[in-house]
Amino acid sequence: MNGKVSVAGTAGDGLAAWIAPGRTALVIIDMQVDFAAPEGVLGGYGVDMSVVVPALEAAQRLAAAARKAGTPVVFVGLQTSPQTDSPAWRERMRRRGGDPDTDSGLCRTGEVGADFYGPTPQPGDLVVGKARYSGFYGTDLDARLKALGVDTIVACGLTTECCVDSTVRDAFHLDYHVFIPADACAAYEADIHDATLKILELNCAILTSTDDVVAAWTEAA
Repeated sequence: MNGKVSVAGTAGDGLAAWIAPGRTALVIIDMQVDFAAPEGVLGGYGVDMSVVVPALEAAQRLAAAARKAGTPVVFVGLQTSPQTDSPAWRERMRRRGGDPDTDSGLCRTGEVGADFYGPTPQPGDLVVGKARYSGFYGTDLDARLKALGVDTIVACGLTTECCVDSTVRDAFHLDYHVFIPADACAAYEADIHDATLKILELNCAILTSTDDVVAAWTEAA
């Protein structure tokens, strides 16, 4: 689905040391039914969910390698309710022609749409709910990572230009070293995915690949 993006980090460049299990967490962002499954809200709107399948599969590989190496795995997921819909969100929807009073919303707490899809939490994984784009905004993610001694994150998920972008930027502002396996993220449009990764690489993160991250963690296991 995606064009070519540059990949700066490789195992030969010292990736294994940079993302060593003792300092790193894998953060999987918003791989949930409403964003990734045909039966979710966006699938119901006619969005082609097949474009995110490679990213889901890549994230599953990353999670398996992380657990084997002892790297913490963190699932960050959108959890919304009418009470968490901000006035700015509601007004934006209204100005775009929607009706915030009748729209069912994305990833409503307690509904199937909020369930993780593709990679799913296993015993020992951390799960963090959020009500905004960034996994750090209004959550205890930063505190939980610091309690684990984490100063580096490998971030993947959906969608590249929205919640991945917002979480990566906040992580960088909080002084985390950030690595993004480009093939374990996805957007519904290839050009948006590629442009976002290029911008994040210029400003906040080092791009790598699932193969290189898995190789580094396999070496460390």
